[in-house]
Amino acid sequence: MSYSAANRTYAFGNWLIDCQRRELRHDTVVVPIGSRAFELLEKLADSAGLLVTKDELIGSVWSGQIVEDNTLQVHIFAVRKALGRDRDLLKTVSGRGYTLAGSWRSGRPDHSAAATISAPAASSFSSNLPNARAPLIGREDSLSELIDILSAYRAVTLVGPGGIGKTKLAIELARRVASSFDDSVALVELATLQDPALAISATARTLKLALSDKCVSPASIAQAIGSRRLLLVLDNCEHVIDVAAQIASAVLRYCPNVTVLATSREGLRIDGEYVAAIPPLSVPGPDVLDPDLVLRESAVQLFVTRTRALRASFVPDASDLLKIAAVCRRLDGIPLALEFAAARVANLGVDTVLSRLDRRFELLNSGRRDQLPRHQTLRATLDWSYDLLLPEEQRLLCRLAVLPAGFTLDAAIAMMDDDLSRSDVIETLFNLVGKSLVSLDPSFEGRWRLLETTRAYALEKLAEAGFLAQVSRRHAGFLRQLVAPLGGTSPTADDVSRLAQEIENVHAALDWAFAPDGDTTLGVELTAGFVPVWMHLLSFVECSSRIEHALVHLGPGVTCNPRLKAQLHVALGFALLNTTGSADRMKAALNIGLVLAEELSDLELSAQGRVDAVELQSQLGPV
Repeated sequence: MSYSAANRTYAFGNWLIDCQRRELRHDTVVVPIGSRAFELLEKLADSAGLLVTKDELIGSVWSGQIVEDNTLQVHIFAVRKALGRDRDLLKTVSGRGYTLAGSWRSGRPDHSAAATISAPAASSFSSNLPNARAPLIGREDSLSELIDILSAYRAVTLVGPGGIGKTKLAIELARRVASSFDDSVALVELATLQDPALAISATARTLKLALSDKCVSPASIAQAIGSRRLLLVLDNCEHVIDVAAQIASAVLRYCPNVTVLATSREGLRIDGEYVAAIPPLSVPGPDVLDPDLVLRESAVQLFVTRTRALRASFVPDASDLLKIAAVCRRLDGIPLALEFAAARVANLGVDTVLSRLDRRFELLNSGRRDQLPRHQTLRATLDWSYDLLLPEEQRLLCRLAVLPAGFTLDAAIAMMDDDLSRSDVIETLFNLVGKSLVSLDPSFEGRWRLLETTRAYALEKLAEAGFLAQVSRRHAGFLRQLVAPLGGTSPTADDVSRLAQEIENVHAALDWAFAPDGDTTLGVELTAGFVPVWMHLLSFVECSSRIEHALVHLGPGVTCNPRLKAQLHVALGFALLNTTGSADRMKAALNIGLVLAEELSDLELSAQGRVDAVELQSQLGPV
């Protein structure tokens, strides 16, 4: 039997949607829900089990009106809040729309006197969110995604490195969903607490709960909240992480209408938590030269906006924008670092700031006076994270800093002392990932990296501890072992794909090896070992330059395998043959290589040298 839409009900389990009364009921108890959210739920129930697109929902509820996606998301959020523990019934189909799961039966309403019970009124908490002072730049996509996530999970933790903007993002997210909590939003600011135990009383004070200091506990806070609707925002949890996790866990267990939104440099690690990693702002690639395209990236938008706020006359031209793009890349798109740099540009100009970024901790040392102390300088921001690490985490972080191109698990293990087991290194590395100091490299599978600013800080710490030379030697030795299986032969495609990821690491290792306090022999061996990779990549200019640099350092007192020296000369001749290098240099390199190979009775190397000599002779005349 069919019923008119206005008189229809939809029932599933303990739920009933009464279209005539416009009520959502659970076990005959009326559940509060806004009118728009109710209309969305009605439309979804009518198509239960089927995909309802965003356009269909907007057309049904806001017919003829122009509605943005985030408006729809806010009301979908409200539907999930109304469904409470059954929020998983409402499924998101990414980029397309939503589906209401379950076998919802259509029927006729029953409005007998005993049919419904109104939910008891409960006093709500007031909101203590601060007023917005400046627009949040570059976070619309994140906000849109997080609104959906927050509607599907009762505990969401925003994680990321210091200065990424977790607090600002959490506050803006809370503002946008506040209406779904009857504007009951409590922001608990934990940043200034010295004693983790104080986080409990700070939460109780923020909520204005009448609890004595003697009996305040996570459980008593949860019991005092009870069934009231609330968005609890726990901000800056990392230094009180265990207590923050206890508070959140108790609230989730005892308070069915509370959602927890936390910010931290690591997850709370509680049941039901969704950990959302906050990305840096987008930066232009080094090959983007169009000023209009540069300005589309959110890091550049923030930089220009902040600079103009301090110097109204600042109007960057095309050249300035390319320099600003370079600054944004060097600072990894981290909002706090960009704000520091923008403040310096307002006084010193773009050229000066860009040229001094190698000394970024001295340059970016003046934040806003109303910031937390740890956000007053770039160094203080990193000090805060570093000081919270365990000793073995500090050691590994500093040692990984010698690897500018990122690293594999084997490389991380090689950087540590022999007394730390492989499993301990793996666990420590994953701890650093969890604490937002190391991240997976999105460009390569099975590789990790440090943000450039984090790496610069960790290198300073490594040097201060007196271990920079030792770890640099380990690094160079690891790379030498990595290329040793090639034995000077042509690498396979898999070898090239794997070793090409190490080129910047090889540069760093060679720079150390040929420095006054380095190890020339190790540098020569690494150069010779990597020659086949440069050749395969057709990087003949770099190859010849690196070989010549190695040969220059082969002076008296430097121990070197004679075959390596011969190999390097033959390879240099071939590399120069494939560039616009000097003919005299090509001939000299091949002649020396042939002489050395013949002295060693190395038939294979002699043959290679003669093939190259014939090729050179065909182009330039007799060698």
